Amino acid sequence: MNVISLKQFDDLGLAEPILRAIRAEGYTTPTPIQEGIIPIMSQGGDVVGIAQTGTGKTAAFVLPLLQRLSEQKSKPQATACRFLVLAPTRELAAQIDKQVRIYGRFLNLKTAIIVGGVKPGPQIRALKPGVDIVIATPGRLEDHLSTGAVRLDRVETVVLDEADQMLDLGFMPAIRRLMAKLPPSRQTVLLSATMPKQIRRLADDFLTDPGEISVAPAAKPIDRIDQHMMLVARADKRAALLEVVGVSNVDRAIVFTRTKRGADRVCQHLKKAGHKAAAIHGNRSQGQRDRALADFKKGRITMLVATDIAARGIDIDDVSHVINYELPNVPEAYVHRIGRTARAGKSGVAISFCDPSERKQLRDIERLIGRALMSDEDRKVLETAVVPEAPPRKKRVRAQVKPWPGNGDGSRKPKRAKPKSGARKTAAKRKSQKQRNAPSRRDRVSA
Repeated sequence: MNVISLKQFDDLGLAEPILRAIRAEGYTTPTPIQEGIIPIMSQGGDVVGIAQTGTGKTAAFVLPLLQRLSEQKSKPQATACRFLVLAPTRELAAQIDKQVRIYGRFLNLKTAIIVGGVKPGPQIRALKPGVDIVIATPGRLEDHLSTGAVRLDRVETVVLDEADQMLDLGFMPAIRRLMAKLPPSRQTVLLSATMPKQIRRLADDFLTDPGEISVAPAAKPIDRIDQHMMLVARADKRAALLEVVGVSNVDRAIVFTRTKRGADRVCQHLKKAGHKAAAIHGNRSQGQRDRALADFKKGRITMLVATDIAARGIDIDDVSHVINYELPNVPEAYVHRIGRTARAGKSGVAISFCDPSERKQLRDIERLIGRALMSDEDRKVLETAVVPEAPPRKKRVRAQVKPWPGNGDGSRKPKRAKPKSGARKTAAKRKSQKQRNAPSRRDRVSA
């Protein structure tokens, strides 16, 4: 499909209540991804959207969905939904739900957010009368689908947001099972920052003659981010982190680690040094994650230590620094991590620590973004450094269990004690009582 170049939201054919909400947010001109996707979705076509983080992808699919709702007067059927949005993480699902509520504030719509980490009861009650838009993570949606709390046979449009991250998190089998439950005549929208082969195959299997919108080279960091790569030994990273935080003009920073345990350790280290910090990762409950994000947004804490679960879905305009305490194993995750800064037209700083064991991760990142991040002097040291081998794991020694010697009658299995009848139980109870009341050996000797 040909994409018409449009310059104002007023030219997109959106309903007045939606335009009023857009104007209330201070927006008048659509971003390139919005300019490309909104006309195709409004015409009912399938869409593949490829754009880097922070380009307005969420509004690009939310606004057409709201336009469709403004044109429909019928109510959704019980336990059914009209539009389904699938997201890889709870944080991203919450961010999408927030956007739907902002732009749909002047519409009479019903939404439900279906994510793990919280009690299912309130979600089941929200789904029971039927809703217009369901925003869900794949795992919890499958749970509700198996119990009959939700049905997908009335879905008109399904949106797969951040499809490449759902691939990284292992959601593709669940995505395929969910897609098989949807009506064949649905509209399908797939949004991603990158287009690996698996995502391309998914698009080929479930989309029909899609319009493909690519507004920028895949996975290229935006130019407003000042990127620095520091050569730091693994044992020196904690000290280097405190030095960077103390020297740099850090107003609000996100520190990324590879593991959940590492995030907790770095958070405790920052707290001991007097910094206001909180950790967010998959082992934290939804309440803990929500409180940490709320405190970070309101400025009650200035340092958020996170795993890649927060690399997408955190939309905070005032993040001044992103610090990669450890480089990610997936190079695309680096782009999404640093994309948490330099949002809403502002500039930002990304500082990354690299130790000799992370040489491969550095090469993959530089190959992806098409530029060198480390100085020539540090690179020479990095390439010649000897990576210490990991200590061998101790083998578990199983306890030697001696075989049962036998029962004296030729049988090998231990004989089970016969259950005591009522009379035998009473006799045993009397005997036990008699033994307890009998004088002890000390009493008999003293007597």
